[in-house]
Amino acid sequence: MEFGPRALGSRSILGDPRVIDMQSKMNLKIKYRESFRPFAPAVTRERVSKYFELDSDSPYMLLVAPISSSQRIEASDGEDGIQGFDKLRVLRSRLPAITHVDHSAKVQTVSRDDNSRFYDLIHKFGEITADPVLINTSCNVRGEPIVCTPEDAFRCCTRTGMDY
Repeated sequence: MEFGPRALGSRSILGDPRVIDMQSKMNLKIKYRESFRPFAPAVTRERVSKYFELDSDSPYMLLVAPISSSQRIEASDGEDGIQGFDKLRVLRSRLPAITHVDHSAKVQTVSRDDNSRFYDLIHKFGEITADPVLINTSCNVRGEPIVCTPEDAFRCCTRTGMDY
C-alpha cells in the first residue's frame, strides 16, 4: 500500500488523458462525482517538461503546473465570451481529461527508481501512443475509502462502469 494523500500508482484507476470524453466518463461511470472534475496526470519524469511547464520532481502529486504551450489548444474566436459550465466543454489541450480550465494540472512525475512497475506501464503506454502520460486517480468511488485489499478492488471494479 502507499502512504500519503494521493494514489501514486499502486492503488489507482488509470485512463487515457487524450480521449475527449474520458474525464466525463470516468467521473460519471466510475467515480460517481461531478462530470467536470479533472483528473491528475502521471508522466515519466524524463518527459514531464514536454507536457508541463515543470522541470522538477513531483512524485507525490502535490504540484500544480501549467500545460506546456506545445500541448495547448488555444481558444478560437468567440470562445472568450463563454461562461459557466459551457466553459468546461472547451477543448484546452491535447490531454483534455487532465487539463483544468486555467490550463493547469496536478502533476505526478514517475521515475523507475521510485516505482518501476508503474513507470514501465506509463513508458509502454508512451511507446504505443507517443504520449507517456496516464490519468491517475485513486481506486475508490465517492463515499468509500481507497481500496486496501484485493477484495476491495474487486468490489470497486465490479460496482462501477469501469472497462477493465
